[in-house]
Amino acid sequence: MPSAVTLIRSSALSDAAEYAYAATAPSDARLIFLAGSCPLNPDGSTAAIGDYAAQAAACVENMTIALRAAGAEITDVISTRVLVASTRQADLVTAWEVVRDAFGDHDVPSTLLGVTVLGYDDQLVEIEAVAAVVGR
Repeated sequence: MPSAVTLIRSSALSDAAEYAYAATAPSDARLIFLAGSCPLNPDGSTAAIGDYAAQAAACVENMTIALRAAGAEITDVISTRVLVASTRQADLVTAWEVVRDAFGDHDVPSTLLGVTVLGYDDQLVEIEAVAAVVGR
């Protein structure tokens, strides 16, 4: 089923950003607000301690599972916020590249933030997302 999400780009804004600048969903869409996806294993332990890329991948995997449980797919995501516990831009970029690659051509509007600390022991990455679906 095609996504209800429409990605919006503007030739008046820089094309350096690796995402659309805005997105819309039709008025009859059901919005899905996901909790922050964390790099937690099924037993509650933190995955890939010390590895920004692997933790980002674990977050994407857990986000995808939550989306499926809500009747959605990654192509139904309308926006994301990627939180990275680091003051180093390189660490943010490492996490971002994993998220960007997971979304592929569905390059939703996103915000990438460096934060002081996240909620779980040894947690380096968290991904917040909102999705929109019609007819599911």
